[in-house]
Amino acid sequence: MIKACIFDLDGTLAYTLDSMACVANEVMEKYSLKTLPVENFKYYCGNGADRLIERCLRDAGDEGLIHYEEARRIYRELFDRDPLYKVSHYPGMPETIRELRRQGVKLAVCSNKPHLAAVKVISEMFGDGEFDIVIGQSDSMRKKPAPDEPLKAAEEMGVKPEECMYFGDTGTDMQTGRAAGMYTVGVLWGYRDRAELMENGAQALLEKPEEILKLYGERKND
Repeated sequence: MIKACIFDLDGTLAYTLDSMACVANEVMEKYSLKTLPVENFKYYCGNGADRLIERCLRDAGDEGLIHYEEARRIYRELFDRDPLYKVSHYPGMPETIRELRRQGVKLAVCSNKPHLAAVKVISEMFGDGEFDIVIGQSDSMRKKPAPDEPLKAAEEMGVKPEECMYFGDTGTDMQTGRAAGMYTVGVLWGYRDRAELMENGAQALLEKPEEILKLYGERKND
């Protein structure tokens, strides 16, 4: 029986590519490195802010990662200052979240985005009461694909892993959900394609946010 839905943030609940690209390119310009196309960030993101900066620096010309330690610190500072810049929710997502809440589903967010930024984005975009818990990247917890975040969320919501559906848009998310023992769902409105999601263990694929409600209706009593 499904009692909870746990969501990735970037590419699942919200479109954030422009935001990440803007902040990262500001960091690249500080070191007189080339700026990077927004489209590239579909592949830079997904494994946390530090890995994103590493990938950006290499592609921008700092193959030896000479600026890595300072760049990762500056990126976090800039992002924490205004994590909502150029961020938008996917059409139909706020209504879907509200309906899940109305039906009594417990809701959580697990993100590789830095914790403070993740909390700010969810609070501003969905309000303070829609999600039971928001967990972002911190030094106290392993990043996805380790299952630490969703398992912690399930524990705090008082549900078993097998009573959760986990939603994400990358192969990393699919690995995370499967490692946590949750019913793992790939969303096709995000940053990666169908093949990547299936190759990494997606048990279902959805094409638009409203389909979350239909899937919950089918799975809630299984």
